[in-house]
Amino acid sequence: MKKIAIIVVLGIALAIGSVVFGTNDDRNSNRDAEAILRIHKELLDAHKNHDVDRLLAPESDQIIVVSRGEVTYQTKKERVPVFEQYLKSTEFEEYRDLIQPIVRVSKDGTLGWLIAQVEIAGSRTNSDDESLRIDSVWAWIELYEKKDGRWYRVGEVSNAKPNSP
Repeated sequence: MKKIAIIVVLGIALAIGSVVFGTNDDRNSNRDAEAILRIHKELLDAHKNHDVDRLLAPESDQIIVVSRGEVTYQTKKERVPVFEQYLKSTEFEEYRDLIQPIVRVSKDGTLGWLIAQVEIAGSRTNSDDESLRIDSVWAWIELYEKKDGRWYRVGEVSNAKPNSP
């Protein structure tokens, strides 16, 4: 009976210790989540600073993009001119998180995701050289894979909040 009591007490102590002090896996998961959050913040800054290289730096060579009812596979090389044109024609007054991004990392530390809701405001010049107002809210999921100790964005799913009547 004493052995069982000792085992139970030790088990409770270990459980409390892992909650209070965290396990090594928890610390690694927190570090990975913080790394993914830093990448997200870099992406927001890259938009505001018109920095295509920084914007695409964390992407894998191919990314799956889900947007506007379509699923596409795009290479980083294909995305460069698209983002160059987009950033060249856009001036941001705001490009900021509306909620604290939600980040999760798999137990084995190889996969992660981030959910964001972002407010975007500014102007964009169209092909007729007209300046159009941008004022929208977007939400998206960024999908990450860790390779050789580095996080790469491998997918994104995005949508814009419909305009209110």
